[in-house]
Amino acid sequence: MNTVKDLLEVLLLEKKDNFFIGKSETVGSLNVFGGQVLAQSLNAAYRTIHNNRILHSLHSYFLEPGDLKIPIKYQVNDTRDGGSFSTRRVTAIQGDKTIFILAASFHKKEFGFEHFRKLEREVLPPEKLTSWSQMANKFGKFIPFKLKSFLSVKRPIEFRPTFIPNLSTNQELPPKMDVWFKLKGDIPDLSIGIKHQILTYISDYSVLWSSVLPHINKVNFSDIQMASLDHAMWFYRDFDFTDWLLYTIESPNSANARGIAQGHIYTRNGILIASVVQEGLVRPIIRKK
Repeated sequence: MNTVKDLLEVLLLEKKDNFFIGKSETVGSLNVFGGQVLAQSLNAAYRTIHNNRILHSLHSYFLEPGDLKIPIKYQVNDTRDGGSFSTRRVTAIQGDKTIFILAASFHKKEFGFEHFRKLEREVLPPEKLTSWSQMANKFGKFIPFKLKSFLSVKRPIEFRPTFIPNLSTNQELPPKMDVWFKLKGDIPDLSIGIKHQILTYISDYSVLWSSVLPHINKVNFSDIQMASLDHAMWFYRDFDFTDWLLYTIESPNSANARGIAQGHIYTRNGILIASVVQEGLVRPIIRKK
């Protein structure tokens, strides 16, 4: 995948009698990317909403690693259609295994009070920063092969972190990171539902790495296991994918081989459009001698 068109071909599921089928594309991992399963599940849920309601939150659990070679079957349960809210439950299945479950809630448009948390720190604009692919080309000789391979994978999104950590540092880094991102290629006119699906896909990138930064002086990137365990999002406002968006991430805790991360997604003008919380497995692998 290298453009938004390629991404949409993966996210838009094939409709069968009473379920949906999705294909997978690698992002550099041996397993299905969690953001893909999130977004495909959301695609399935949105396609059962026929009253123009808009997603406002989702909550999900990753139960089994997904196999890239096996199609994923998505079953949607129409849990409730109330006066203001509609709820859907999606189950993702490969073979005889349930690999993922999602609950999503949709709300009709209503008038209400508005406020949001302002971006509390200044960040460099994306035009002054280095992208992941540029980092792989520039620092490839000095970073672990596994990390270089990940950064070099072609993606439909360009990521530009505001800070590049020194992997050989002896200092602990704060558990915070800011990453700009933007879709590649010509961007078509997207419905709010499709924009939610793309944003959900992107939200699984980078977020868990914030829990590793305080321990970067102890991390061997060849001997660390990381996997999403659960993922929740809240969607606040419509937004435009034709400009850069900023993902601000912080990890308040890491313990018992689990790290938790909280993220907020802003427009370039500092308007808050979504929030993310994820807990993941962050396990150093102890090699037997």
